[in-house]
Amino acid sequence: MGPHFTLLFSALAGCLLPAEGCVICDPSVVLALKSLEKDYLPGHLDASLHKTLMDKVEKAVADFQNLSLTEDAYMGVIDEDTLQKASSSLLKDLKRITDSDVKDNLFVKEIFWMLRWQKEALATSVARFQREAYCPNQCGMMLQTLIWCMNCKKEVHACRKSYDCGERDVEVPRMEDMILDCELNWHKASEGLTDYSFYRVWGNNTETLVSKGKEPTLTKPMVGPEDAGDYRCELDTVNSSPATIILFHVTVLPKRVEEENPSPNIVTPGEASPTQISEMTSESSITLQPPKPESMLKGRLLGLLIGGFLALIIGLTFALFRRRKVIDFIKSSLFGLGSGADEQPQVPKEKDTDSMDQ
Repeated sequence: MGPHFTLLFSALAGCLLPAEGCVICDPSVVLALKSLEKDYLPGHLDASLHKTLMDKVEKAVADFQNLSLTEDAYMGVIDEDTLQKASSSLLKDLKRITDSDVKDNLFVKEIFWMLRWQKEALATSVARFQREAYCPNQCGMMLQTLIWCMNCKKEVHACRKSYDCGERDVEVPRMEDMILDCELNWHKASEGLTDYSFYRVWGNNTETLVSKGKEPTLTKPMVGPEDAGDYRCELDTVNSSPATIILFHVTVLPKRVEEENPSPNIVTPGEASPTQISEMTSESSITLQPPKPESMLKGRLLGLLIGGFLALIIGLTFALFRRRKVIDFIKSSLFGLGSGADEQPQVPKEKDTDSMDQ
């Protein structure tokens, strides 16, 4: 019975061999298969079913080898992330079978159904890796760590494309900042990159190093006409070969004229931009918004207080003025009556003498 289980284990492992499988490169998968041979098979498979099982395993191995080796679908390599996902899926299904404690024919059916499904899932994952993650650089040289499924070796692969990553036209107004960006979307995923170097290219085929460092951008503030011309960016690698070369053609435009923004009331909807129209609408909505009841009440109370204070001042002023008039009238009346009583009409003395003589 032991030799049959050894053959069974070998066959099950063969189903996962790289040629076309790759998951056998994961040590956790190897340990799981050994545990299946030693701990599970002895009590769950009848010896009379070993030959039938072997025939089906051999067919499953052949089906696994049908995973096509094409440049677009599978080239015999895989990355760590794809391998981890495939291994986790296989181990999860294998644990599901052993936890269910199935035996004999049901166990055989479960094992081969799982292997068939895992083969399809692996083919889908590998095709996705080949399409999206394998050497994603469109230009330059990218260093990518890959796993060769035939021998499970992990090596750094150089994805070589054209070093020339194109030319870019940059226009910047005078007295403004010039920014040259040399970073591409695959740079952060690449290994072995060192420094970004920016050179000023002169007309006599000579260059001057402007900056060098980890930053992928070159910034020059307050540019002038003398800054116009050609610049070259080069990303270096550990093996002294450039990973990326980009050429920039810089044109310095006349200084930007700052126009005074017209009042929102002058701009008509036909002439205004959508942003201006939205700002005008928001301003008008704020202007036309009715005051809050609390503000209205406070305003009214303040108005009443000011009005009452003014009325009090006017009343006091008027009362004082009237009192002064009354006092003056009384005084004038009293003094006027006294002087009238004391005055007597005087008859001239001559007239009195004449009357006496007569």
